[in-house]
Amino acid sequence: MSPTNIILIRHGETAWNAERRLQGHIDIALNDEGLRQAGALAEALDGEHLDLIVSSDLQRAAQTADALARIRAMPVQRDPLLRERCFGGFEGLLYAEIEQRFPLEFAAWQAREIDAAMPSGARVAETFRQFYQRAVAAIVAWGRAHPGRTLALVAHGGVLECAYRAALGLSLETPRDFPVLNASINRFRVLDGKLSLVSWGEVGHLQPRVLDELN
Repeated sequence: MSPTNIILIRHGETAWNAERRLQGHIDIALNDEGLRQAGALAEALDGEHLDLIVSSDLQRAAQTADALARIRAMPVQRDPLLRERCFGGFEGLLYAEIEQRFPLEFAAWQAREIDAAMPSGARVAETFRQFYQRAVAAIVAWGRAHPGRTLALVAHGGVLECAYRAALGLSLETPRDFPVLNASINRFRVLDGKLSLVSWGEVGHLQPRVLDELN
């Protein structure tokens, strides 16, 4: 069976990203910078062949995928299994507010206790292990369903982290010492139900355009 090429993309910036407010399943749109990033991403991938574009159903990912699809006149499929981790009662709070309101749960989160439960809010939170299993299974399922094809999957920072850990066989307990950047291009392959990493963190397309003084 031929490997599936996966271009895994994190959504563009949101206002909550910029102020370090935890989003999770709260449905936040891109800000102006995020829309610019999505457009730059679409232009950067314009010369590459894509067989399918899939995004999380949260609008920050959907808007990023739609920019990619628009210049190709391609449809986008939505998959809620590509959503960010659900953080329960942490969602909508600044990191500093989480630490103040939920000191024990915040400490467990920062210590990477992968089965630690967060307080429920509007939704029941996922443990990191539950989220990892959900996210990796979703990526692998798309790969299995389209062998030999090239897929763009537009998701969230946590989903990218899970894919990176799965591809490199990293323990879930280890600190995240690798960047997970808005509107970054990250390349994987799926073969025999396993992820492998091709390249990580391409962001050259996001640099501000250098204009000639006569422009």
